Amino acid sequence: MVEDKKIYPSFHDLSPREYMYFPKATIDPVKPGKFSRVEITHILISMIVLTFAFAIALPKDTILSGNFKFEDFPYYLLLSFLGIATAFFFHEMSHKFMAQKYGLWAEYRMFPMGLLLALILSFTGFVFAAPGAVMFLGGSRDYETGKIAMAGPLANIIIAMIMLPLYLFVFFESLQIASILNFIIMINLILATFNLLPLGPLDGTKIIKWSATVWITMLIISITLLVLLFTGLPFLS
Repeated sequence: MVEDKKIYPSFHDLSPREYMYFPKATIDPVKPGKFSRVEITHILISMIVLTFAFAIALPKDTILSGNFKFEDFPYYLLLSFLGIATAFFFHEMSHKFMAQKYGLWAEYRMFPMGLLLALILSFTGFVFAAPGAVMFLGGSRDYETGKIAMAGPLANIIIAMIMLPLYLFVFFESLQIASILNFIIMINLILATFNLLPLGPLDGTKIIKWSATVWITMLIISITLLVLLFTGLPFLS
């Protein structure tokens, strides 16, 4: 009989109490795509807090500076929501669905202290977000754990690869659309690159254990796309 394992494939390892875990008797690992009310609540709270945190931090003038233009806040809310929806949501759900594909129970759990820290730091113009992670429970082999870990950063890389040509070649003359695309691409690539680092509980550690080739390939692609984003492909101009 395979021993049950609890693995947290996103930002960090946290205790079940910190994730507001609930009893095993309520766990149903058989139904792919299933969401509990607890999970939906945690996802919504995380997205709302992160959206406000980035909307507060993004403007050049912070609220604490006294020069913050509140009339521009709805635009930054929209910009932040699009970035969070494409980067954070798809990253975590990719972990979840891949784990469910292997017959594991998998649900997202927020990290309240991480969300609170992100919101507090946003008033300084800087956001470090550790909002939570997808937990999965059940017997998993190294290649399954590696693929579950890979799914999150891969989703971010795919989104960036789709958006980057639009940003560089289609909407580069439209300042507002270009700024939205730039933020979406940037937050996806930063999230992917950060999670691919082979440190502690990050995704990179689990991917390397399964396949170092897959890990280095994904890291090279992610960094390359970041370079292209920040340089704007000057060699084509």
